[in-house]
Amino acid sequence: MDQQRTELLERVVELAESGRADALRTLLAEQRSSDIAEVVELLDADGKRMVFDLLARSVSAEVLEKVDEATRARLFDILEDDELIGLIAELEPADAADLLAELPKEESRELLEQISSELATRIKDLMVYSEDSAGGIMDPSVIAVHEEATVGQAIERIRQAELDEDFYAVFVTNKVGQYLGNVPICALITKPAKTPIKDLIETDTIYVRVDTDQEEVRNLFKKNDLIVVPVVDEEHKLVGRITADRVIEVAEEEAAEDMYTMAGTDPSELESYSVVRAARVRMTWLLPCLIGTAVTAAVMIVFKNVFHASVTLRPIHGLVVAFVPMIAAISGNAGLQTSAIVICGLATGDLAAQRLRQVFVREVRIAALVALSCGVLGAMICTALIHSDFLAATATGSAAAPGQMRVPVGFGLAMFTAIMVASTLGLSLPFLFRRIGIDPAISSGPLVTTANDSISVTIYLSLTLLLIR
Repeated sequence: MDQQRTELLERVVELAESGRADALRTLLAEQRSSDIAEVVELLDADGKRMVFDLLARSVSAEVLEKVDEATRARLFDILEDDELIGLIAELEPADAADLLAELPKEESRELLEQISSELATRIKDLMVYSEDSAGGIMDPSVIAVHEEATVGQAIERIRQAELDEDFYAVFVTNKVGQYLGNVPICALITKPAKTPIKDLIETDTIYVRVDTDQEEVRNLFKKNDLIVVPVVDEEHKLVGRITADRVIEVAEEEAAEDMYTMAGTDPSELESYSVVRAARVRMTWLLPCLIGTAVTAAVMIVFKNVFHASVTLRPIHGLVVAFVPMIAAISGNAGLQTSAIVICGLATGDLAAQRLRQVFVREVRIAALVALSCGVLGAMICTALIHSDFLAATATGSAAAPGQMRVPVGFGLAMFTAIMVASTLGLSLPFLFRRIGIDPAISSGPLVTTANDSISVTIYLSLTLLLIR
């Protein structure tokens, strides 16, 4: 929060604590709803209650829509049902549907029953669609004219609509409501009133279906510099539109979801102030990781027993184990680099990233060069460390363990192999997860990296054991 908004927060807190309601009302009336939303997020329950008591209903609705989900969940508890109904009525149907979707189903249904039937019907129609689809993020408010209309009739239709948002084109439909194309506003202004609309239709315009994923919609806007795109249903009937400002919100949501997933948590932990809920969400991810690390520990115990079963191998076990963290860390990071590149390409809709064969050829060559470099450098570091240890042992009169100088060879080969395996997993898992309907970002999460640790450690200990026996 910048200095200006910090000062606003301090002023709001001061007026609220001193009970100067009139001064606070005047101050809030001078602020943007976005700034008020940021302040509300940092106020306690009493402060939130006071601010919403002083704001005009239309501004309160905007603030409720703009605060984060955790604050909104707290406001749902603070505000009375009749207040919520009034605020919902002030919102656009798409925003109202998003807000109601955050409530428990029973509570959402009860509120809908108390809203005017026309608005409730429009909200229910939107709530049918998945929240991550074009239907879930679209605005059902559209200006459409029949293909047999004239320019004059289209302009009159715009006047009657009493627009409160920017419109850049008029959508054209046939007699059964199927989408045919767009007519830009500039064409309506420059053409005679009697010009048939069908002569001005741009039929090659881009549209999306209600079931199109919001990530694909975002990529369409980005690649084609769109301002608005129409949404059609299964019968190609026009049902809504998606604007660029809504797509910006979608892009932020998608980016946040990917970041949380890659960090091994879930955006749902931000839907509540409860630390218990947040801890539960994180432990849902960390418990499987704990099991995964236990598997790695079990692998090391098995190999420890193998090393200690041999009199000649027993002295070298500690030396071999000393290099386990290097193998696990370097191979894991190499796998994460590959998966991050692939996930980014899939998320942005880059065509080259969609083609597994093309990506595979490039990434395997990169992985081979990285694996070879790390294998050689790692073997050199391993040799230097063992040699220094050997010199120290010689100085104290101890003899080097048999097979000790073959550990670097095993380490280098294991490093190369582990990096290639980790990179292959980092390359293939995002494609696999996307195909089966799972967020590809999970392939960079703790679950996969933990599994990669177990694999790389097993490879290292197995190859080293084969070489020094």
